[in-house]
Amino acid sequence: MNIMQQGKKGEVIVGGHQLELRTVVDDRRSYGDGVAWRRGAMLGKGSSGCVFMATLKKPRSKYSYYPSVMAVKSAEVSDSGSIQKEREVLDKIKGNPYVIRSFGEETTTGENGDMVYNLLLEYGSGGTLAERIKRSGEKGLPELEIRFHTRSLLRGLNHIHMIGYVHCDLKPDNILLLPSSTVGSGVQFRAKIGDFGLAKRAKQSKKRRLEPYWRGTPIYLSPEVVKDGVQEEPSDIWALGCIVLHMLTGEPPWAEDRQLEAKVVLTKIKEGKTPKIPKEIPKVAMDFLKGCFVKNDMYRLTAEMLLNHPFVEGLADDDGDWQFGEVVEDLNAIHSASWVSDDEDSIYSWSDEDDGSYEGEVTWESEENLDETSLELSSEVPSHASTKTYLVDYTIRAGVV
Repeated sequence: MNIMQQGKKGEVIVGGHQLELRTVVDDRRSYGDGVAWRRGAMLGKGSSGCVFMATLKKPRSKYSYYPSVMAVKSAEVSDSGSIQKEREVLDKIKGNPYVIRSFGEETTTGENGDMVYNLLLEYGSGGTLAERIKRSGEKGLPELEIRFHTRSLLRGLNHIHMIGYVHCDLKPDNILLLPSSTVGSGVQFRAKIGDFGLAKRAKQSKKRRLEPYWRGTPIYLSPEVVKDGVQEEPSDIWALGCIVLHMLTGEPPWAEDRQLEAKVVLTKIKEGKTPKIPKEIPKVAMDFLKGCFVKNDMYRLTAEMLLNHPFVEGLADDDGDWQFGEVVEDLNAIHSASWVSDDEDSIYSWSDEDDGSYEGEVTWESEENLDETSLELSSEVPSHASTKTYLVDYTIRAGVV
């Protein structure tokens, strides 16, 4: 399926539609490319840094031990403490198929001369679990899919806890879905735990503080974290329960209080209240959640115990993969895509937006001696730009394709 072609100067043809180019500012150049990889679209931005898609410059080179597509978490060296700590944690807990893999680190130089620290990670082409829930119409995922994802997360957590670490920030946004194999017309995805920027060693001594100190996202915190600042393995189990509840209902925990300030929700948690569990969910799922939401952390079930719960026990022995989606040829049915051309000199990626439009980018190498320029491609705004580019962002209006 050839949906993108390079047209004459100043235009690119996407899905058979001729689109014009106009110049925009490209922030990613300020972080620079690696020795073997080229920085692509920004996937996300947080307090610890930015995450970009990255592709190998020459997939069949001596650097072919890297996957052809990766995620790169980057920050200026002076602000990269959290990312460097994440690399240390990933090195300690590596070797588990339910934890995101690290492919190493590299320092690059941005166009302004600043040194940038980069952590190379597995790319979750299936998106995050949060995005998967959103695509379901926020009505909840199929029960079987929830059970598979829950088992994967428990296997990952059990490994993390056995090594002696606590994640401290489990939530759907930090769970990535990666394709593991293709079966028939479907793709099997595996849920993996990512983002270890706030992780800590279990039973790690801490400085005395006047007020309880905690890490993570408020609505996923357990009572002992909010009340006493105690954040150990049981707090991860509470957060897991919140994730399972989110998958079941399509809404995050404490959704009924979404209009309230965070401190009001934290007060409820501190008082020992638990997220509301709808009566209509399956009894086996409700029993599983009760094991996660035990108020006293000393009696809360562990990941190892929960792996023997009927909610996740008895599933097919497929290493926790879940099949959803189909391999399709219809452009309108695809949510996102990224691939490298056969001649290895072009990289395409795009995704659809909530309003029905498509946004993405195309990167190619040119033999002409031209400066690298970032352009936005739009079918709405006419332009007469004639500069060939390496990197192009494009938008296709809803209804055009």
